[in-house]
Amino acid sequence: MRDRLSPLLKFGKRALFTTLKGTGILSVVRNSAWRAARLPILCYHGIAIDDEDRWDPSLYMSQSTFEGRMRLLKEGGYNVVTLREGIRRLYEGSLAPRTVVITFDDGNHDFYALALPVLRRSGFPATVYLTTFYCEFNRPVFAVFCSYLLWKAGSKAAHGAEIVGVRMPLDFESGEGRAAVLDAINRRAHEKAWTAMDKDAIARELESRLEVDGEAIRRKRILHLMTPAEISACAAEGVDIELHTHRHRTPDDSALFVRELRDNRNRIEGMTSGHPVHFCYPSGVYRGEFLPWLRGEGVQSATTCESGLAASTSNPLLLPRIVDTSTLNDIEFEAGVSGVAESLRWIDGTHGNRTSGVLSS
Repeated sequence: MRDRLSPLLKFGKRALFTTLKGTGILSVVRNSAWRAARLPILCYHGIAIDDEDRWDPSLYMSQSTFEGRMRLLKEGGYNVVTLREGIRRLYEGSLAPRTVVITFDDGNHDFYALALPVLRRSGFPATVYLTTFYCEFNRPVFAVFCSYLLWKAGSKAAHGAEIVGVRMPLDFESGEGRAAVLDAINRRAHEKAWTAMDKDAIARELESRLEVDGEAIRRKRILHLMTPAEISACAAEGVDIELHTHRHRTPDDSALFVRELRDNRNRIEGMTSGHPVHFCYPSGVYRGEFLPWLRGEGVQSATTCESGLAASTSNPLLLPRIVDTSTLNDIEFEAGVSGVAESLRWIDGTHGNRTSGVLSS
């Protein structure tokens, strides 16, 4: 989640939430009938194996931070249920007080290695929205891996006018400069119609050019998705594996869109004993025409990256979530799951604002 608030406004919100907690108002909202009729669907992307939370704190958090969040749910008396149960009870009007759902996007290896042990200790269920291409082709996901390599190189990278066929003034020191180089690499990949094998070779060329130890990153499986065996193991432990498209994209063409869903579902069914019927929009991007296509494929719910609590009046194919990141502190997290932040959304005018992830092939 990209935090757009100014430092002063963010400080003010934190101070307000702290005051509301100290005066007991946060607890009152958390236990209210109003909150009992609403469902926070928590969204996570990655738990840092190494330094990913410093590279992109909007997508990654440390395992200790995630464990702290789960502890806050325990201490707050929250009722953590599966996505399937939460959605069913939301529309039946039978949610238990303080109900929460936990979801992870993409299906990164770090879920299996770091998040699942925390969830296991907490006794909490979770849903993984799995994109399956890089599960089968188990290499670092190209676009995010290139971004990570550029960040790792930083000011140490040799400056020049060309890198992996991209000719432009190269700036690796600033975030804006790295983003421009990454955008140029992605454009070239599209223009040249690079295959997955091509992209993997280009990534190796890039790490060599930047003098970054890519093999060490691969050994730790940073920016890898789970393998089919790991997904099967997760499902055997009760983790719900749901739809996120095969190639992490949502084509505008209905036939291609449906192909993404069917390819994704077929592979998930092959790795688990489940039949996925819940969906998450890749990168939070959705359009109105997607909804009938989803219904036609038997999809019962779809989550966005728009901020908010789901209610019985919410369109089940446009459900909001709370995107939890390293940029939030504990009091902001508590304000989100308790419903206090939702009730005070007018403060920054962000109700319904769209945020998005960045995973792509």
